[in-house]
Amino acid sequence: MSNTTLDEAHIKELFKQAFVEVVQERKDLLYDLFAEVVEDALLLRAIREGEDSPIARKEDVLRVLEGAS
Repeated sequence: MSNTTLDEAHIKELFKQAFVEVVQERKDLLYDLFAEVVEDALLLRAIREGEDSPIARKEDVLRVLEGAS
C-alpha cells in the first residue's frame, strides 16, 4: 500500500514540476489556452443571449452586414 502512496506522491510532484516548467518556459501555450477559454465563454454567452432575443429576418441581417463592410 505504501508503494502506491509513494507512486501517487511522486507522480503528483512530477506533474507540478511539469506545469511550472510549462508556465515559465511556454507562456504562449498558456496564453493561447486562456484565450480559447475566454473566446468559448463569450461565444456561449452570445448564444444564450441570442436564444432569448426575437428572430431576425434574413433581409434585415443582410442589410446590417452590408452596412458593416
